[in-house]
Amino acid sequence: MPVALACIVSLCGLMSRNPLEAQGRDATASRNPLGTRGWTLVWSDEFDGSSIDPSSWTFDTGGGGWGNSELENYTSRPDNAAVANGTLLIIAKKENLGSNAYTSARLKTQGLRTFTYGRVEARMKLPAGQGLWPAFWMLGQNITTVSWPQCGEIDIMEHIDNVPLCYGTMHWNNNGHVQYGSNTPCDVSQYHVYAIEWDAGSISWFVDTVRYCTGNIANNVNSTGAFHAPFFILLNLAVGGSWPGNPVDATPFPDTMFVDYVRVYQPGVNDLPGGDPGLPGKASLLQNFPNPFNPSTTIRYALPARSHVNLSVYNTLGQLLATLVNGEEGAGDHEATFDGSECAGGVYFYRLQAGSFVQTRTLLLIR
Repeated sequence: MPVALACIVSLCGLMSRNPLEAQGRDATASRNPLGTRGWTLVWSDEFDGSSIDPSSWTFDTGGGGWGNSELENYTSRPDNAAVANGTLLIIAKKENLGSNAYTSARLKTQGLRTFTYGRVEARMKLPAGQGLWPAFWMLGQNITTVSWPQCGEIDIMEHIDNVPLCYGTMHWNNNGHVQYGSNTPCDVSQYHVYAIEWDAGSISWFVDTVRYCTGNIANNVNSTGAFHAPFFILLNLAVGGSWPGNPVDATPFPDTMFVDYVRVYQPGVNDLPGGDPGLPGKASLLQNFPNPFNPSTTIRYALPARSHVNLSVYNTLGQLLATLVNGEEGAGDHEATFDGSECAGGVYFYRLQAGSFVQTRTLLLIR
């Protein structure tokens, strides 16, 4: 869902016209993710409760066009966003609210859940109709300090109007806004799993198990450094805008975006390339989870062979705050917990040294 007019991308699907009486999760559909072999689940929302989880989701609210001349007023009302029958419903309605003629919802994990690299996926069935614009996307967590497009944007999937295509796009700053992406045909009447697989070298887009686009971000090529930092997730259903155009009389209202689940994976440390298939092929330090966190977080890492390990946490002045591990450890998966109860909120660093391997990552403690 582009933040400014220049951004062009989309999604696909088809909805029940009576969202609160929708059939909910497809009883014949497998709850197992597609294409996730070699990944470890680190966070998900299966929407199995009775309401939207406030520990994972917050809302953008209001009108004003959202940089794209959109027509809706986003709300946090159950009329526009609710959980029912194991499914998140995002509902666009034709009704006056403030100066807007439509209402809808825009959910985000900003300030609650952020991720750097991994596989990010959602299983969804989406609305189709002139002027409808559902999106599943991500923004750089630093958007509040560096603005857009400097923060980076990853549109995992968008769809507009009745176009039988799904779009995936990345947006960033390279002496001005630039973008790269592609599209693929999709059957909008069915549920699909829409995903990206994202690492230090590239971002790839998938519909179900089919990859249709890959963008290169290795070594910050073409100023793509924004894509090596934490991002948060957004789900929304826009009405109107510069890309889809405005609704017409035949556009169905209310209409709904059905989200079966959202899941985030990181590489399984026993599935790294090379070596014994039962052991990691190389040392690896993963992003802590959750991040941001309060008061504790888990740090995972992999060792391809027995090594002397030091895992420590430092403040921004380089002062040692905690030594989590200091000793011999065997090959395989490992994890340690950092408790920040005695620390002020802010940015900290954790550093893994295992033999000749050294890597440092950042973590964010919130209060």
